[in-house]
Amino acid sequence: VQLQASGGGLVQAGGSLRLSCAASGFTTDDYAIGWFRQAPGKGREGVSCISNTDGTTYYADSLKGRFTITSDAAKNTVYLQTNDLKPEDTAVYTCAFGKDYYCSGYRWWTLPFEYWGQGTLVTVSS
Repeated sequence: VQLQASGGGLVQAGGSLRLSCAASGFTTDDYAIGWFRQAPGKGREGVSCISNTDGTTYYADSLKGRFTITSDAAKNTVYLQTNDLKPEDTAVYTCAFGKDYYCSGYRWWTLPFEYWGQGTLVTVSS
């Protein structure tokens, strides 16, 4: 499985970016994609996930209302729309591929997603 994350860049506070995660090399329809981020000097944080099986989505509580995860099954691509960006959203955003039940709610970000993309840098200036 290969994952290609893209869409990052430099944006002013209050701006928006749409991140993309293109997945390939898999045959199952039952999987989940998670978005994670890691800010400079901090640990990895779970941002959002989506189950391809039933469309279930979860978000980090602090990001609800600003970030939206969607998927285009025909393109095997998951999007993360990020709005009203803040300087504290500056981080490397990475997508990961895992079993569909990983996007189950309870501490989903701690589950062992099997495949990871290379990350895309989002920098938010104040």
